[in-house]
Parts: sequence; structure tokens; C-alpha cells
Amino acid sequence: MPRTTPSPDAGPGADGIRSRRTARRASRRRTRHRRRVYLLCALAAAGSLGAAALLAGGSDGADRASAAGNGATSSASAGKGRTQAADTGRHADDRPAPSGKATGGAGATPGASGKGSDPHKTGNGVFHTAHATGKQAGTGTLRRYEVQVEEGTGIAPDEAAREIEGILADRRGWTADGHDAFQLVSQGPLDFVVRIATPDTVDRLCGAAGLHTHGEVNCDVGSQVIVNLKRWNQGSPEFPGPLHEYRALIVNHEVGHRIGHGHEACPGPGRPAPAMMQQIDGLHGCVANAWPYDAKGRYLSGPAVP
Repeated sequence: MPRTTPSPDAGPGADGIRSRRTARRASRRRTRHRRRVYLLCALAAAGSLGAAALLAGGSDGADRASAAGNGATSSASAGKGRTQAADTGRHADDRPAPSGKATGGAGATPGASGKGSDPHKTGNGVFHTAHATGKQAGTGTLRRYEVQVEEGTGIAPDEAAREIEGILADRRGWTADGHDAFQLVSQGPLDFVVRIATPDTVDRLCGAAGLHTHGEVNCDVGSQVIVNLKRWNQGSPEFPGPLHEYRALIVNHEVGHRIGHGHEACPGPGRPAPAMMQQIDGLHGCVANAWPYDAKGRYLSGPAVP
């Protein structure tokens, strides 16, 4: 009788082979799944680290501006972050005025205060350092600073430097506390830079540290006091005084942040607004004022803003 040969798929041996093959396929699927999960986790972790690094970089600002005083510096150069009391080392001076209020746009004409239109909105990001130097003003901790003006703004760097020097040396300024001194320099070691820049450049420099200036206001970031050309040339609709007084407010407010002062509110109706008050948001019953001290050396303070 002919011998019958079992088919390859028949019998318990074939079942064992199929079981082993099925197990191997399942194992491979589990391995591929674990690899995909691991890859997704790794990508998520990398994204988180990247975001954290970006935030950390924003708090510190960019690299400090060159102190060589060799004429022009790129807008990409700025200062390493400073530590400010209970602060992030970066500060937007004021928020933009509400959209319903006039901000001295391109169609405005100069008034009695000297405030008017400013056609300069965008610059090339190149700054020229003032060659002016000065003597130490005040006693206490000396802070050396230089003044830079963006090219094409129509502002002479040396003239701006002299005006800023006069503000910081005024007896109503920060030197009245007996703890802070300032000196204008054009080269060598320095502690901060005052930069006058077009609105778009201000947005770029301040935005690099996470501050939103919206083409309207100033900021203090890293080793830079960044002054918005629009505010320098036009003042503020909330500040009724002359333009040179508003410029003093800009400088005193931002340098105040630099030496450790936070924002303050109006102390009461009819009283002088503190220099550390965001006066562009409204005076709230106070009288416009550009100086941290009065002529008698009394600090013009207000309640601290959290």
C-alpha cells in the first residue's frame, strides 16, 4: 500500500511552527511600536528644551554693544542681561496709548510743545556712537554709559549725548539720592548704552527679549536703554509739558529701572506723577512730571505697582 505523506501544514508540528511565526511577528510589531513611541518622546523633549533655551535667551537679551566707540555698530549687538530687583532684567517702559487716543501720527503738525510728526519709522539698524565725553555727575556707584543713534534718524549723536548727559546730571535726577553717579563716555569700559532707534528697530531689539513695544514705546533690556525715536521726537499725548521734559522722563524712567526701581502709581490727585509711573497710560489725577526728585531733593514717589 502506498505510504501517505502528511501535508506540510498538517499535524501538531505545523501548529507549533505557525505559533512561533505568529509570536515573532507580534514581537516585531511591539518593537516597532516601542521605537515609534521612543522617537516621539525624544522629539517632544527636544522641542521643550529648544523652547526653554529660547525663553532663557529672551530674558538675558542679546550680546552687549561694542564699547570700542568706533563709529557704527550693528543693531544685532546689545547687552547681556542684568539682574533687577524682583524683575526679569528687561522692561518695557510704557504700554502704547489706547487706540482711541491720538498718538501724533504722520499727519500731525507741531504744536506749542514742539511735538509733531516723524517720518522715520524704519531704519537700517546701524548705530553711530557719540564722540562726546563728560565728567562724573553725582556720588556713589559710578555707571559709565555711551549714547548711540541709529543712522538716518536725522539726530546728531553728539547733540543727543549732551542732552542725555544734562538729564542724568540734573539735581532733580537720580544723582540726588547720593548713591548713583553717571559719566558719559565714548570708548572704554561702560555699564550701559542709550540707543535712539526707529520704531521698527525698537520692536526688533526689544522683541528679541520678549518685549512687545508695538512701534510706540521704549524699553530697557540687557545693557541697553532703547529710546523710541517716535517718543523722542513727539513726546506723549498724555504728557502736556514741553518736549525736552518728556525726553527727561524717558531717560529717568528707563535708567530708574536700570538702578533697581520698579513701576509706581499716582500717589493722589494733584500730586506730581512719579518718574517711575507709566505716564503714557494716563496721569490718573496726578500732574505730569519728568523727575524722580524735586528741587529740594525730596523723592517724588507713589505706591509700588505689583
